[in-house]
Amino acid sequence: MSTQSLQKILIANRGEIACRVMRTAKQMGLTTVAVYSDADKHAQHVQLADEAYHIGAAPSKDSYLVADKILKVALDAGVDCIHPGYGFLSENSEFAKACEQNNIAFIGPPAASIEAMGSKTRAKEIMAAANVPLVPGYYGDKQDPVFLQAEAEKIGYPVLIKAAFGGGGKGMRIVEQAKDFISALQGAQREAIAGFGNDLVLLERYVNKPRHVEVQVFADNHGNCVYLGDRDCSLQRRHQKVIEEAPAPGLSDELRKEMGEAAVRCALAINYRGAGTVEFLLCGDEFFFMEMNTRLQVEHPVTEMVTGVDLVNWQINIAAGKPLPLVQSDIKLHGHSFEARIYAEDPSNDFIPCSGTINGLYTPVQSEYVRIDTGVTQGDEISPFYDPMIAKLIVHDDNREQALARLSTALEQFHLAGFSCNVSFLHTLANHPTFKLGAPDTHFIEEQGAALIKVDQKHRDTSNVIAAFSYLTSLKHHDKYSAWDNLPGFKLNSATTITVPFAEQHLLATATADGFIIHVDEVDYTTSGDIENNLCSVFINGEKHTSHVDTCDNTITVMYKALQSRYDIVDKHYVSEHESDALPLAAPLNGTVVKHLVAVGSQITKGDAVVIIEAMKMEYTLTAPHDGVLQSYCFAEGELVSHGALLAIVNEESTTDE
Repeated sequence: MSTQSLQKILIANRGEIACRVMRTAKQMGLTTVAVYSDADKHAQHVQLADEAYHIGAAPSKDSYLVADKILKVALDAGVDCIHPGYGFLSENSEFAKACEQNNIAFIGPPAASIEAMGSKTRAKEIMAAANVPLVPGYYGDKQDPVFLQAEAEKIGYPVLIKAAFGGGGKGMRIVEQAKDFISALQGAQREAIAGFGNDLVLLERYVNKPRHVEVQVFADNHGNCVYLGDRDCSLQRRHQKVIEEAPAPGLSDELRKEMGEAAVRCALAINYRGAGTVEFLLCGDEFFFMEMNTRLQVEHPVTEMVTGVDLVNWQINIAAGKPLPLVQSDIKLHGHSFEARIYAEDPSNDFIPCSGTINGLYTPVQSEYVRIDTGVTQGDEISPFYDPMIAKLIVHDDNREQALARLSTALEQFHLAGFSCNVSFLHTLANHPTFKLGAPDTHFIEEQGAALIKVDQKHRDTSNVIAAFSYLTSLKHHDKYSAWDNLPGFKLNSATTITVPFAEQHLLATATADGFIIHVDEVDYTTSGDIENNLCSVFINGEKHTSHVDTCDNTITVMYKALQSRYDIVDKHYVSEHESDALPLAAPLNGTVVKHLVAVGSQITKGDAVVIIEAMKMEYTLTAPHDGVLQSYCFAEGELVSHGALLAIVNEESTTDE
């Protein structure tokens, strides 16, 4: 097959990765075809594509995971190649086979290679034969719970239960004690079925305080294989990466070469083709094979930044039958790169995913040093049906210290409004003294806990003043019937004081000739400035500050530095303190009820697990708010629920007088 024969490409994915693949495909002169679900009719990847076809309802199991629908579109549209992106069908060997059977080039490895690495049990066998160190564990097919628990006892606790066909932290549980094994096993299997269609699990010794280092490999159909450096992906929450970097810091040249060559042996052992990633657990100078991802990785841009290689371009050319353009000695690393994943999630609430409309999106200017990969723009919806990643912020500079400083600055310039996000959390990570010294182990985020979500009080105070200034400016600029003019006894340039009606801040203001004096907790702030196109430039006590300010649904969002602060306006929209309390058995986000854990009529204790819901590819267990009797469930297993919906009712125990 020659490159000239590849003329029309279908991207069997959505969001950021679909847009990223399309950009390279268009540069190469290929016609691009998108597929979309009900939820993605107006999505950016649909708008970017030359052609787009509807493939089903919003849930991925009804659209992006239905191989037959995607293949029918491919045949009807006359495409000659399919790029699967990552996730969804990217590591589905049957889909790869079907492409081959229909004479469509699958831009990925052969089906046999996917099968070999798709089962983590089979992968371990192949790696053992290739003399790659393995973590002690059970990798067989026998799945009887009693047998697996016995194997866990042999391995010794803590034990890691891992979906054999999984990835991204889904279908994974750490078990500290034998008594928790069965429930953890059941939870891992449910997530594995939902996410990957197979509930086979394996067991491993839980390696304490490792680093997660992976190697990018690339192979062609002519027997050539190279590695393009390594990446450190140790900063993780919920077993999912949040900041990655290349190259991995602190490795000796000998260790780096040894890991790279081991990764190449892995690829050659399964007759690999295309882009792949071999993941290792690094413990000191020892490394253990973890898994091989037979696809492009989310974090591939950091490798592109330090090598100067467009990996998607390579993927398309290799799928077309071309040989690798470089040999190992040609591949040189230049400088250092970081990638931060911007998520719609609430770090202060156990990183629970969020959904909603992007009311404001302001990003740093892209350059040779700063790159942003995203599939959304202002006004788009973040759907509860898919992964909550909004964008990837990638930076590059001459060395690690400079690149990390550039990441910190870029995060301060990345502003979002409409829902909670993790930008402030990422900024705290980027400036943490431990991370500045080098990559920590994979437990770092978990062990740091609340320290990583602590807000800089000075930035919060400044945000409070900016929010008040924004509110007062909006009144001042309103028409003659505005609330400003109707304030009893309030006149501009007078000393009359007004209460700024924020729900959780007691703020007072006095108008001046140039602006306002804003009183916060007995401190006065003299302010002046203006707001144009949501960009607020304000002098506070003579010091200039800039931020983006978004007002929507009677809520003001201030995006200052890397901090996002929301202010409800009481006189227009207010929820009482009691009413805004989070109900323990209310759905924390839109999702699906997957399991009732307690029989109706059962006696339960406060904190007992009652119901499990699944949303954005993760499970959430809700607990009883108090002692009592489970009266009823409000939704059946399998039903969709909306954010805030009550899932079950627990009646308090009645008492009688003696």
